[in-house]
Amino acid sequence: MKSLYISFLIILLTLLPMTGFASEQKKQAAEQEAGKWLALVDGGQYQESWERAASLFKQQVNAEQWSQALAAARTPLGALVSRQLLSAAYETSLPGAPDGEYVILQFQTRFKNKKSAIETVTPMMDNGNWRVSGYYIR
Repeated sequence: MKSLYISFLIILLTLLPMTGFASEQKKQAAEQEAGKWLALVDGGQYQESWERAASLFKQQVNAEQWSQALAAARTPLGALVSRQLLSAAYETSLPGAPDGEYVILQFQTRFKNKKSAIETVTPMMDNGNWRVSGYYIR
């Protein structure tokens, strides 16, 4: 009986790091996609950022609305000075969104005309690819 308990414990301890490893890989992949998407936004390529966004995002706002809203929000801030990842959280359920795979990324960001801002970028798994489904800046 004791050897069965030890075997079970060894299996459990072996599997636990794999679960964490999988979510870390997902967070890294989502962060990479967010970085590419943010580069479009930083470069004023708002139409392209909409095209690269998740289908859920595109259902909520059309390309013209997105471009206008983003220009109004980002233009006064000026050019990007720096951006540093503060946190990355893997989630499968978010309020007001369908269940799925999401990574909530928060960045400490500095712009030419705004010394401190927090950007929240939320990539989601969309048809087998990480795509941004939400962007919020404060």
